[in-house]
Amino acid sequence: MLATIGADAVDDLFDSIPQDLRLGEPLDLPAGMAEHEVVEELGRLGSRNRNLDELVCFAGRGAYDHYIPSVVWALAARSEFSTAYTPYQPELSQGVLQALFEFQSMICALTGLEVSNASLYDGATALVEAVRMSLGADRPRVVLAGGVDPRLAATVRTYGAGPGVLVEQLPAPDGAGGLPGSLGADVAAVVVQHPNVYGVLEDVQAWADLAHAAGGRLIQVFDPTSLGVLAPPGELGVDIAVAEGQALGNHLAFGGPYLGIVAARMADVRRMPGRIVGETVDAAGRTGYVLTLQAREQHIRREKATSNICTNQTLMAIAATIHLAWLGPAGLRELGERCVAKAAYALDALTRVPGVEPAFPGAPVFKEFTVRLPRPAGAVRDALLDHGVLAGVAAPWLGDDALIVAVTERRTRAQIDAFAEALRAVLA
Repeated sequence: MLATIGADAVDDLFDSIPQDLRLGEPLDLPAGMAEHEVVEELGRLGSRNRNLDELVCFAGRGAYDHYIPSVVWALAARSEFSTAYTPYQPELSQGVLQALFEFQSMICALTGLEVSNASLYDGATALVEAVRMSLGADRPRVVLAGGVDPRLAATVRTYGAGPGVLVEQLPAPDGAGGLPGSLGADVAAVVVQHPNVYGVLEDVQAWADLAHAAGGRLIQVFDPTSLGVLAPPGELGVDIAVAEGQALGNHLAFGGPYLGIVAARMADVRRMPGRIVGETVDAAGRTGYVLTLQAREQHIRREKATSNICTNQTLMAIAATIHLAWLGPAGLRELGERCVAKAAYALDALTRVPGVEPAFPGAPVFKEFTVRLPRPAGAVRDALLDHGVLAGVAAPWLGDDALIVAVTERRTRAQIDAFAEALRAVLA
């Protein structure tokens, strides 16, 4: 195999990894230890990590400490569901296929758009796929609003480097907005995040009007937990909506596996990545479910495929489906209302601490907001760990004093007040 690909040794396969990132020595594994001793040692080492059983979490920026009802994983963890892959044999997988059909239906109902697929890897690659759906031969440019998370922008640039996608991110001096007067005829899509990386709400309809005036599509990055209180993308002129679905029934889990969500209008159904589960009837007239519309997939079109991100996150999508079914429309609205109210209370409490100011005074927010501190945000966040608070996420591109704070429905008034007092003590 090495000779066929022109390599002299297995180590040649890792030449692209910088030397300073390689271990350079054998793994220091203990010799002569029994299995139970190794497990105990690993447990001891693992216990040195701080976790959310002992810290109160105000960190967010795409991964949130929402409550996960017990029913979600009591059902999702059943052996019939425990796979991350799409079932290829419908005659053996009607239960999973039906669950994915319900997932698609719920996402369409949430977003106000007409078609959704059976999920994608995560929110960032869902955005990449939405951009690919929008590109045309004479439209290679994508414009990102200033409030789009820099990590999302970096992912789009990375995936777009090969096909020559031109990615431009606009400034957002007030934390949102920053719409230009017009766009060029080479713009394929405009991307807006609402609520954005700072937690601020955007004027999505204005962004849609701008994109459509240039003949492009509007892509919205949304938060699924916000759609109980915010207008759905489909009502705001959005053509493609994408999201990270972790907040729907999936644990923080050290950063993954998570869940990519994408929804679009019917006109783009054949541009959709991944698979769509369709409902049909069998020869006896009974309802059945099958995979359909896979024209972009590499396992169908091989080198002619326009998408190579085809593996979905079935298990995470099923968890999201159970969570949404458990919440229902009224529960989702209550969840959103609690987030809004608690974020407003926390913003007021924190900005009463001397030296702490809102980064964007008066800007409407959902469950996240950004503050400026009198000291570097990273150092303050680290100091607050000793007070049992995971304070937020630093935003160094905005300045070393900027901190993004997330407040979910799990945070209590007492926890928020304790956060404010701990911040007062650290800054004193």
